Amino acid sequence: MAVAQKRPATTSKFTIDDKLKARIIDDYITPFVTLLILLSIWQVFSLFNQNLPGPIRVVQDTWKLILYPFYDKGGTDKGLFWQIFASLQRVLIGYSLAAVVGISVGVLIGLNRRVYKGLDPIFQILRTVPPLAWVPIALAALQQNQPAALFVIFITAVWPILINTAVGVKQIPQDYTNVAQVLQLPRSEFFFKILFPSALPYIFTGLRIAIGLAWLAIIAAEIVMSGIVGIGFFIWNAYQNGQVSEIILALVYIGLVGWGLDKLMDWLQHKILPGQVKD
Repeated sequence: MAVAQKRPATTSKFTIDDKLKARIIDDYITPFVTLLILLSIWQVFSLFNQNLPGPIRVVQDTWKLILYPFYDKGGTDKGLFWQIFASLQRVLIGYSLAAVVGISVGVLIGLNRRVYKGLDPIFQILRTVPPLAWVPIALAALQQNQPAALFVIFITAVWPILINTAVGVKQIPQDYTNVAQVLQLPRSEFFFKILFPSALPYIFTGLRIAIGLAWLAIIAAEIVMSGIVGIGFFIWNAYQNGQVSEIILALVYIGLVGWGLDKLMDWLQHKILPGQVKD
């Protein structure tokens, strides 16, 4: 009598080591190679355009700025660390105000359908106004660079927070509201146990969009406003002095900081909403 032989267990196509290697290639090696290719193209292009320095020349021209980011000679003559730090301080203040106002007003108009219908077109129009367009109004109204810069950050960042919060509140399932009415939950418990948790994914979407816009806004505002320490003013000052390499270096730092701010918000969203964020 033939006895059925047990088939050996099939091994997975990829072992753990293979998956680790694939992840290293995808996350590190591929971006690094891509960056090298782009830098090479830039270097070749700069050979045919003398007005645009290549990556090698940029490093040569800005070597001291790269090595000494913490120098401080007083006034606006400071290293790139202090320039970026001053800009980030303004972003933190303006963005915090935008978050408080945006979430508060968003909740209020999200709970009232008629108010939402009346104000939504106005918000949609105002959110499309570029940050630079707000600078003359801010300077005319506030007369000082610092508060004007904070206003530009606030008015640019508040709209995505406000609109997304209002949409999140409106998306709360009606069953949740009905249960709250049946149980006669106090307003505070309804807010913290039903409304806020339900709208939180939308709020985080607005907050993440807003942090990028806030960073863009301060750069634009500082370029126009003279005499203040900040990475935007650093770029404008370098342009006036014909230091193109310094402008390119500042742009690299601006991109890295903006990327870091976005990653920070992504990390916070993963920590607060671990089950609702996909990697």
